[in-house]
Amino acid sequence: MTIPTNPTNAERAVYAANIVKAYRAATPDQKQRGKMWYGVAHDLATTIAGDARTGAAVIAALSARQSWERNVRFATETFATGEPKGHTRAVLDKVRRIMEGESPETVLPMHLKTGHFFRCIADPTDRDAVVIDRHALDAMTGEINGDRNRGLSNVKRYNVAADAYRHAARFIGESPMVTQAVVWVAHRDSLTSR
Repeated sequence: MTIPTNPTNAERAVYAANIVKAYRAATPDQKQRGKMWYGVAHDLATTIAGDARTGAAVIAALSARQSWERNVRFATETFATGEPKGHTRAVLDKVRRIMEGESPETVLPMHLKTGHFFRCIADPTDRDAVVIDRHALDAMTGEINGDRNRGLSNVKRYNVAADAYRHAARFIGESPMVTQAVVWVAHRDSLTSR
């Protein structure tokens, strides 16, 4: 489902309610894994790269259309060999620039998923960044869309989804990042159990 770039207040309320519902439906184990997710990813980024920012930037750059497992494998191999691998030429060029010392903020699209993913991994205490990927959007809309394009390269559409998670997080009493991570863990678990 492609969400509108200017949804009505009623649509926004439905999105936030779906997120709250998904968060509340998560098991205690899923909530625990979600709450720890970005801290664990931060530690992984530090381990594979020697510093969290560079590791987070490379992980984020390599993340598009990859499972988390493949993303980690490609990032780990990239740092082990010094040669970016596992993606398109354009993405690999971004990875090279980051590894050569260019600031992630100038290389990554900071206003979209990749930039937010970098921010969440580099700083698991960030109170504003929200990673919106296909799983986050499907949980928000209440529809599973498989590999269909969800239009998240549109900044307005991305911000609608991110704001829905921020609104739901305020209602839940959690950070937007943790709310998204818990919902993501629960949603992915539901897909693998089918």
